[in-house]
Amino acid sequence: MKFVAVTSCPTGIAHTYMAAESLEQSAAAAGHEIVVETQGAGGAERIDPATIAAADAVIFAADVEVQARERFAGKPTVTSGVKGAINNGPALIAQAEEAARSAPVAATAPAGAPAAAGAGGGGPELASKVQDGDSWGTKFRQWLMTGVSYLIPFVAAGGLLIALGFALNTIAVGDQGYLVTEAPPVTEQFSVTSLSDWAALCFQIGGLAFSFLVPVLAGFIAFAMADRPGIAPGFAAGAVAVAVNAGFLGGIIGGLLAGAIVMWLKKAKLPFALAGVWTVVAIPLIASFAAGGVMFLILGKPIAAAMEAMTSWLEGLSGANMVLLGVILGLMMAFDMGGPVNKVAYFFAVGSLTTALDSGTTTGLQIMAAVMAAGMTPPLALALAAAVRPKLFTPSEQQNGKAAWLMGASFITEGAIPFAASDPLRVIPSLMAGSAVAGGLVMAFGSELQAPHGGIFVVPFISNPWLYLVAIAAGTAISAALVIALKSTKRAETQLVQAETAAGIPATV
Repeated sequence: MKFVAVTSCPTGIAHTYMAAESLEQSAAAAGHEIVVETQGAGGAERIDPATIAAADAVIFAADVEVQARERFAGKPTVTSGVKGAINNGPALIAQAEEAARSAPVAATAPAGAPAAAGAGGGGPELASKVQDGDSWGTKFRQWLMTGVSYLIPFVAAGGLLIALGFALNTIAVGDQGYLVTEAPPVTEQFSVTSLSDWAALCFQIGGLAFSFLVPVLAGFIAFAMADRPGIAPGFAAGAVAVAVNAGFLGGIIGGLLAGAIVMWLKKAKLPFALAGVWTVVAIPLIASFAAGGVMFLILGKPIAAAMEAMTSWLEGLSGANMVLLGVILGLMMAFDMGGPVNKVAYFFAVGSLTTALDSGTTTGLQIMAAVMAAGMTPPLALALAAAVRPKLFTPSEQQNGKAAWLMGASFITEGAIPFAASDPLRVIPSLMAGSAVAGGLVMAFGSELQAPHGGIFVVPFISNPWLYLVAIAAGTAISAALVIALKSTKRAETQLVQAETAAGIPATV
């Protein structure tokens, strides 16, 4: 049979592509053909309409709304979350086979189906992460994850440019005379004539990109709640949060406030002639003023005071307290490997990094270093365990282990998910232990990181880089050893049950 599929996860980074790979492997193993469209953070290359027309069934493995879903109208459809595709691709393929047999359709393009993007279509739409029918708890999480997914490119670009600026400045400052943070502003008269000038250019561009973080977060939280009319009010609320020093917490609250106001305004029943003006002009105007005004006059200052108190507390930490903070952040990074708890720890670190770069303090730099080390450890540990004891892992897990080396080195914690999903009670505690050790050791060593992403590729920019690598290696070794030990126990239990069953003895395990 011929199938087509769409995969999409909230952040559009790891799960989207892992689900696609699982479906491709499962279809090939069953003797079928499949073409998968990955609607990820980097956009999507639309499936050719002719391929859709020839397909026997469609698989949607998505935790968010599928873009341009109408292209697949009339086709037998199987729907699942991305984890369903990652953990049990063969079952989805089997469901697609059954759907195709139960509801065969003619191999013609669905009536009224739009052309693929780039072929006369209007191009891809902005995608939110919320689906109709979700519970309020799920919707709230997806609102936040929508903001996060659009935020990540700004974090990567701005953060890495800042790190590059610091790295170039480290080389140049000895004979050029000024620190990158004290460089003259880049103006029309600025001439890039020295390495310090290039460092200042990278630093200032990165800083400007970083300045969008809170408005982007707030804007796309509001977008997820209220669609396009929420973008401008969300950005306005986020900009106010920056102006009153309310930070990321202010951005989250501002985005939720703007989205709620727009959702309420959209309920107004107006004559058809006024509906367009109301949506395009009035709603953004009223909601921007209302959300921005509430942030300025009511919420902004208390949030800023709370952020300042938390920052002061962090800056006052030292010694064992910093180590304890590293341990806690490490536990959070490994708990759900890219899920909400992981993202809370990560964006707490990004917020601390932003504060550190603005204030010249070092605590936020240490927090960022600890979080990245703890996030790199889980995939590396499972890659090591699968390489050392491959018989404890399925053939699919062994292949995932090879990919996990690069994912771990690149600070993509989601590379550990296929292993954790199949054996959570043994894998997750093991990963949490190793990440806690890595985070605690980084704090103990006092390593500092000026980039919010990059993994192994930014290690040269980290203070005490060799000790930083020792922390990652220690966490990786501990997690790998625990996984191997616990999985060996599971294997012994399974073998005992099989032996007793074969001998006609009631199983004791």
